[in-house]
Amino acid sequence: MEKAANVVPDLKREKHKDYRKSFFYIIEPYLFLLPALILLSLFVFYPFFKTIYLSISRTDPQGKVKFLVGIDNYKYLFNSASFINSLKVTGYFALLVVIPSIVIGFFLAILANTKLKGMRIFRTIYALPMAISSASAAIIWMFLFHPSMGLINYIFKANIGWLTDPKYGLLAVVIVTVWMNLGINYIFLIAGLQGIPEELYESAAIDGAGAFRKHWSITIPSLSPVLFFLLIINIINTFQVFGQVNLMTRGGPGEATNVIVYAIYRDAFFNNRFDLASAESIVLFVILLVLTLIQFKFEEKQVNY
Repeated sequence: MEKAANVVPDLKREKHKDYRKSFFYIIEPYLFLLPALILLSLFVFYPFFKTIYLSISRTDPQGKVKFLVGIDNYKYLFNSASFINSLKVTGYFALLVVIPSIVIGFFLAILANTKLKGMRIFRTIYALPMAISSASAAIIWMFLFHPSMGLINYIFKANIGWLTDPKYGLLAVVIVTVWMNLGINYIFLIAGLQGIPEELYESAAIDGAGAFRKHWSITIPSLSPVLFFLLIINIINTFQVFGQVNLMTRGGPGEATNVIVYAIYRDAFFNNRFDLASAESIVLFVILLVLTLIQFKFEEKQVNY
C-alpha cells in the first residue's frame, strides 16, 4: 500500500514535467522570434496601420488627427491633376529606367564573364555604382549636367539645361538612376552566368551555334529566375526613387520629375498635409502590391528553374 501511495505522486510529478516540457517546446520558437517581432511591430506594422488611420483622417499642420473623413482623401487625390500627373510621371520613369538597367547590366555581365586579361578590373568598375549613395551620385551628376561647366555639354558641344528644361529634366534623372541600378543588376547577373555549365556552350558550339544563338537559347533561359527577380526589384526601387529627384530637380522643372514619392514628401513636409501624404503612401503600396502579384502570376510561367 505504501508503494502504491508513493507511485501516485511520482506519476503526477512526471505528468507535470511532461506538461512543462511540451509547453516550453511549443513556445520556444516564438521566444527566439520575439526580438524580431518587437522590431517589426515598432518599425513596420505600427507605422503601416498608423498610415492607414491618417489616410482616412483630417490632420492639422502638426499631423494630429482632428476627425475622420473616410475615403474623402482618396477622392480628392484621384481628382487632383497634380497627383494624377505624379502617377503618370512615375510610370513613364519606371519604363525608361527598368528596361535599360537590366539590358545594360546583362551585356556588362556577359562582357565581364569573358576570359580576357584585365577583366577583374572591369568587374570592379561595373559594380562601383552599387557602393555609391543616391546623394553622392546626384551631386556628381549635377556637376556633369551643369549647363556651362558640365562635361556632358562640353562633349556634345551643346548648351542644354538638363536640370532646368522640362524636356530634359526627367531624362537626366533617368540617366542617373540607370547608372545607379547597373551595379546590383550586374552583380546578380554575373553570379548567374558563372553558374551556367560551360558544357552547354561547348555543345552548342559543336552544333554550329554562334554567340547570339548561344545567349538566346542558353544564357537567357538559364538566367530567367535572376531576370525575373531583378525585374521585380528594379520596378519596386524605381517607384520608390527619391534622393536624386530631391537633390537634382526637386520635382521640377514644373512637375516634369514629380514622381509619387517626392509628391508624398512635398505634401507632408512642405504643405503639412499629412493626411493626403498618408493616402498617397497607401496608393503607392497598393500599386506595388498589384504589380508584384501580376508579375508573379503571369511572368513566372516563363521562368525556367
